[in-house]
Amino acid sequence: MSEHIPMRVAVVGATGFQGGAVARLLAGRGHRVRTLSRRPEGDRPPLPGIACALGDLARAEDVRALFEGATHAAVTMPLVYDEGLVAAYARNIAAAARETGLRRLVFNANTRVPAAATGVAAFDTRRLAEEILRGSGVPLVVVRPPVYLDNLFSPWNGPALVNDGVLAYPLPAHTPVAWLSHDDLAEAVHAALTAEGAVGRVFDIGGARTLTGDELAAAFQRGLGRSVRYVPLEPAVFEQGLAEVLGAKAAAGVAGIYHHMASDADPHLMAGDDGTSARLLPTRPGPVEDWVARRPWQMWAQAGASTS
Repeated sequence: MSEHIPMRVAVVGATGFQGGAVARLLAGRGHRVRTLSRRPEGDRPPLPGIACALGDLARAEDVRALFEGATHAAVTMPLVYDEGLVAAYARNIAAAARETGLRRLVFNANTRVPAAATGVAAFDTRRLAEEILRGSGVPLVVVRPPVYLDNLFSPWNGPALVNDGVLAYPLPAHTPVAWLSHDDLAEAVHAALTAEGAVGRVFDIGGARTLTGDELAAAFQRGLGRSVRYVPLEPAVFEQGLAEVLGAKAAAGVAGIYHHMASDADPHLMAGDDGTSARLLPTRPGPVEDWVARRPWQMWAQAGASTS
């Protein structure tokens, strides 16, 4: 399907950061976008140009209503890592997609997925969702992102970066990562919705370059115009801080990825795929330093600065 022909896209997860980036890009390019949320209208982030209905992925009828009349769907699961619940969500999505005759569904797995089961819920539940969607017979494209740059533009990282030149993250300094922005994720999902030859494929999408911690710090240094050093954060410390925002269950699910990476069991899991995905979709993710230069880091100047 040509990307110039308007699609009617059901976006699952549009009230979150990843799905929201996808929904905004699609709406901005003239596609009709709708989503659903369990949160009442006054408690949702602004979604200009996007229709949002009250509903729950656990209710088959709500998902069916979302997909009715849609030509395409882009799915990002919420930060839920309970196997039974994720399976129920995936079955409802698969059934709705099949029953409404969806032309193509793009599933964002939220993360890279190791080749074999790991016992890490963040990986294994996404593999399960992929299997359920693939078994439905619906035309499926899977995108598996690495780690998001947007995680670093946050109250946890911003003050230390701006005031102290410290970039702390729960990945070993030597781990190669193809850091990706939410905007480039959205571009990849849009391409996966429209590109010929994409159906049936799994794309390990990623940024323009694969960077170690020190190389990431160097890119931030170029973007910020100041000295930056990378400091590997203990995953347990990261999890503890995240629990204060997401709750213990969701934090444990997310942190499982970083505990796994810290073990060095699969050190290249988050690395690039030598540009294969970018060529086939096609997309052109931008350099990290350009992304850094466009962020309003000054909002954190002196906020939380070191007092020592």
